[in-house]
Amino acid sequence: MKKRRVFALSCAALMALSLTACGSGGNTNTPSSTGENNAAVTGSGVEDGVLTVAMECGYAPYNWLQSDDSNGAVAISNGTGYANGYDVMIAKKICEANGWELEIIQADWGSLVPGIQSGTYDAVIAGQSMTAERSEQVDFAGPYYYATMVCVTKADNPNASATSISELSGTCTAQESTIWYDACLPQIEGAQIQTAAESAPAMLMALETGTVDFICTDMPTARGAVAAYDDLVILDFSGTDGDFQFTDEERAENVNIGISVRKGNTELKDAIDGVLSTMTTDDFNTMMDEAIAIQPISE
Repeated sequence: MKKRRVFALSCAALMALSLTACGSGGNTNTPSSTGENNAAVTGSGVEDGVLTVAMECGYAPYNWLQSDDSNGAVAISNGTGYANGYDVMIAKKICEANGWELEIIQADWGSLVPGIQSGTYDAVIAGQSMTAERSEQVDFAGPYYYATMVCVTKADNPNASATSISELSGTCTAQESTIWYDACLPQIEGAQIQTAAESAPAMLMALETGTVDFICTDMPTARGAVAAYDDLVILDFSGTDGDFQFTDEERAENVNIGISVRKGNTELKDAIDGVLSTMTTDDFNTMMDEAIAIQPISE
């Protein structure tokens, strides 16, 4: 049987576990994705010494769900299991530098921004691109990672030999509410765009089961996918004329990954930036390599 390094205990198990806390009605502690709270911010939100951070716990290698505390995983406060991954490593580093305790809440992707706006979470560390649209809703600290946009397909798929997006064809998808689905896939003339996947594991499962021919994502997610499934390959067209086309401003917004805090919460933003400013791109890449290396293995 092929070795599969999965985004949690296994891709299917992770999806089941994440749906428990992140799916329809599964998590009663997260706010509605349609709500918004524009009340004035008073204080950093961590006066109690606890930084409450939300993430999907299903978006490896940024974050994932596992059954124990191995490799420095942190218990999830609103469910069962432990969170780990690059985002957890960054959150721990921020907390250690500021003398805070870390609380991790598992939340679905659509509730992350509303949860910041309502004050349910102090921060979201979940592989969020620092887009102009999001920046109208939240403030961003960072970046805490720089990622390129790529495609992933099976090694035996005709798309595996593509040297530009113009050579891609067939069915495809990406995670919902992302630049990959909304702006990248529409640039591929030969693409038959399918319904957006509700999560990164669902996107990967669609590719692995043959539901789609290829997916679009960022490089860390792609590297995690290739580590998880040895029959997948990354199609990286960056730096060529065959890459996805964006203005410099659009590209900067969507390769910079940031930490969102409530609008006007300069105290917390500055505290986080104070830690991130001491780190280099090489530091970020080294931590990401470590996250990919410790993704749980299932035979």
